[in-house]
Amino acid sequence: MAQKTSISRLNLTDFRNYAEAALSLDDRHVVLTGDNGSGKTNLLEAVSFLSPGRGLRRAVLSDVTRVGASGGFSVFANVDGRDGDVAIGTGIDGGEDSNVRRLRLNGTAVRSVEELTDHLSVLWLTPAMDGLFTGGSSDRRRFLDRLVLSLDPAHGRRAADYERAMRSRNRLLSEGRFDPSWLSGIEVQMAELGIAMAAARIEMLGLLSALVARSGETVFPSPDLALSGFLDDRDGRPFAELEEEYVIGLRDSRYRDAAAGRTLAGPHRVDLLVRHREKDMDAARCSTGEQKALLVGLVLAHARLTADMTGYAPVLLLDEIAAHLDEGRRAALFDLVDGLGGQAFMTGTDQAMFSALGERAQFFTVSHGKVLA
Repeated sequence: MAQKTSISRLNLTDFRNYAEAALSLDDRHVVLTGDNGSGKTNLLEAVSFLSPGRGLRRAVLSDVTRVGASGGFSVFANVDGRDGDVAIGTGIDGGEDSNVRRLRLNGTAVRSVEELTDHLSVLWLTPAMDGLFTGGSSDRRRFLDRLVLSLDPAHGRRAADYERAMRSRNRLLSEGRFDPSWLSGIEVQMAELGIAMAAARIEMLGLLSALVARSGETVFPSPDLALSGFLDDRDGRPFAELEEEYVIGLRDSRYRDAAAGRTLAGPHRVDLLVRHREKDMDAARCSTGEQKALLVGLVLAHARLTADMTGYAPVLLLDEIAAHLDEGRRAALFDLVDGLGGQAFMTGTDQAMFSALGERAQFFTVSHGKVLA
């Protein structure tokens, strides 16, 4: 069984609607209940900043600082993680650096937030994700890359470098600068990074699909997963060959891409395809309730894969998770979450909906920026 990673202390300063907040936790699950708008999701967002990126809302960092605060915001946590106990501090200073995120581990400044993945994985499911299957492909692509990132911390850096190289190419093409000495170097870089991104996505999806197949029937539907939009015809060819092919494709499409004003082929065009296995139906055509259940099953399967691959169970953030589930399915969900072996933070408006957790959770009431045990 995977080892547990858990948060034992969480302190916020000038974060969203919290001037100050402090939670002392054991390694049980955490249930946060209160009225809508009281700040429950804000607490989950604070925990999500213990992972790379801009948190579960993908917020502009300066917008996270409490209105009326004189500086920036800070999130501090004591974590029992993969490398033992660690104190994590992150936030922004405000002023000119209001969109530069700082990170300290055990009081020492570190250069890259990717180092957070050495200590814990944080995964989440929020109501904003309910439209994942019916929304645009960019949302599913972002979701896909967060799945990959929990298993391959370098994926985020590769994706950022690829986007930077692609912007440089697009700019040269828009300016009519077709000098091969400039474009060829950028296109080789794009191919190296782009094929590496594609390989990481394909590998993760293969592992996840195999885990779903082994898991058998559960109370949540099983997802069938596939990728579309790039390398659809790769036919098992080695990635080195695909890299050379992509370089040639970029070279041959310069004038077409210049006319379009963007690069038309690459890993930035991928879509994640999801089907309801038991109904053999595209997720987008399922009912709203079936889509929610399918998404829950997918996130839980990925959490299990993360635990299996890393040896450490992730911290799960489940916002309003019980709102649209009946009593039996809620109880089954809590058993599945508990069976992962990690710590989960869950929110809801009614504490009674979480009664099946019993002593497996700590319960807190959230009201107007205050948190009470």
